[in-house]
Amino acid sequence: MQRQFTGILVALGCALLAGTSLARAAEVTPQRLINPEPNNWLMNHRTYDGQRFSPLAQITKDNVRNLKLAYAVPLGGGAGNEWLEATPLVEDGFIYIPDAWGVLYKIDGRSGEVGRIVWRMDPKQERPATNRGAALWGNLVISPASWPARIIATDKDTGKVVWETNVATDQAELRITAAPLALKDKIIIGASGGDSGVRDFVAALDPTNGKVLWRKFTIPAPGEPGSETWKGNANAWQTGGGAVWVTGTYDPATNQTFWGTGNPVPMFDPFYRPGDNLYTNSAISWDPETGKMNWYFQYTPGDMWDYDEVGTHILIDGEVAGQQRKLITHSARNGFLYTMDRGNGAIVTVKPYMDNVNWTKGIDPKTGKPVDYDPSKEIQTYAGVGNLTPGAPLKKVCPSQAGGNNYFPSS
Repeated sequence: MQRQFTGILVALGCALLAGTSLARAAEVTPQRLINPEPNNWLMNHRTYDGQRFSPLAQITKDNVRNLKLAYAVPLGGGAGNEWLEATPLVEDGFIYIPDAWGVLYKIDGRSGEVGRIVWRMDPKQERPATNRGAALWGNLVISPASWPARIIATDKDTGKVVWETNVATDQAELRITAAPLALKDKIIIGASGGDSGVRDFVAALDPTNGKVLWRKFTIPAPGEPGSETWKGNANAWQTGGGAVWVTGTYDPATNQTFWGTGNPVPMFDPFYRPGDNLYTNSAISWDPETGKMNWYFQYTPGDMWDYDEVGTHILIDGEVAGQQRKLITHSARNGFLYTMDRGNGAIVTVKPYMDNVNWTKGIDPKTGKPVDYDPSKEIQTYAGVGNLTPGAPLKKVCPSQAGGNNYFPSS
């Protein structure tokens, strides 16, 4: 389920922004994305591993209290009901950020004292929508827009649209809210709007022309693997959700991209959609070349509490039982921290990071499934705090539907 924060739309200049040249900017190559310069933030998570760590050392725990507002740049169209959730991209002192109307801004912040809007690209959205940022590839800024759902490539020097691709299929409420992920010769996107009754997907586009290269739905159609987990006669799979509304991560060494999926829809009514409802509430590894699913792990089968797991899946290298392992870790909305093997999704460890989780009696350390999960049941009861009476008020459950963790970027 998507959450939105309203507020003043400003870009804050609080850091030292390098670069003084007025010459045409250097292209953002795959090599630069794999090894970003310390003074730049070239993708949503800064690095493919999702760790969001900056090596800059000017701001420390000792001087952070002295930070002051350097400048503010008002964004938005002044239509009201606007919010800003995008992570700004920074390249050589220039800031790229979209607002809730999908308007993409290039801001010159090189002086550190004032932010000057160089250009703005307006995609002409019909109404505002959450927009969490853009991607840089070559000499393009690639950003999402909604109503209709589109991906737009803008020349980062001129602000002119180079290509635009409508990815809405036939679903009017489908939106693109996650920042695209640029990797090698692909732009990976995730679709959202699931809570409005959308069947969501992950797709790859050709960054040179916007052509859709492959599209894989997160809700399987009848006959596809996982479709047996959508039971009943309501054809709930057609509007089942599984939204992908936070940018994924990527492992260049194994060429896997990892994305989290959202809750099944309707979110609080498992009786309409009996079964585990794959591939909602899951971590999924995709092959970016073909769209083939490498592996998946579902955190809360048959979810009735809106425990979608779109939040960041961070890649880490760690030692387990004396051996070095390539891992992926995620602080789940259901109150547990999961660490898995990056190659196959096998559970390495699961621990609660909240002290009052009550929706389950615990997590099986081998399978990662709730210990009270019963695969023979079409409606899970877990620890007995489920909403077992259709239409009745939701029982007190922890974490609440707001989650122990939400979409806020992890680090």
